[in-house]
Amino acid sequence: MVAAARAGDGGAMDALFRRFAPVVHGVLLGYVQRSDADDLTQDVFETVLARLPELRDDAAFPGWVVSIARHAALDAKRRRAPTVGDAALDVAAGPGSVEDRLDADHALRAIRGLPEAYRETLLLRLVEGLTGPEIAERTGLTPGSVRVNLHRGMAMLREAFAGAARGTEP
Repeated sequence: MVAAARAGDGGAMDALFRRFAPVVHGVLLGYVQRSDADDLTQDVFETVLARLPELRDDAAFPGWVVSIARHAALDAKRRRAPTVGDAALDVAAGPGSVEDRLDADHALRAIRGLPEAYRETLLLRLVEGLTGPEIAERTGLTPGSVRVNLHRGMAMLREAFAGAARGTEP
């Protein structure tokens, strides 16, 4: 699929987008607000298309696209200074009750506070709905690493929620 996309096959590029867009979006959510992640997902794939001829090993595509997504997220985060209303932007948009959106925003903030490996793996599982094997396949991680990251990330997330319930930080 990667070789076909590099050769200019629009269908192959579309297939790569459909397959890897949830991964890119999940990585971006670890750094930026949902509305920014939506826009940046498109930007990442424009970069991927422009830089695809530079990719030497087609098998490296999953890790390469994740790396581009991380760099795009960090660049966007640096360009945009956080404002007081940022959390409200994520909460105000989206389906569900205000209480549900506040809970989701609280969870997203807690996940963003985790180390990168756990944060990305949890976002791909909990927000993007990918299974462990799908995460491994689409990020280039081993299935064992994904399991460990999910297990440790969930433990850290439970600890963060328990600390918040007690009124303390983990």
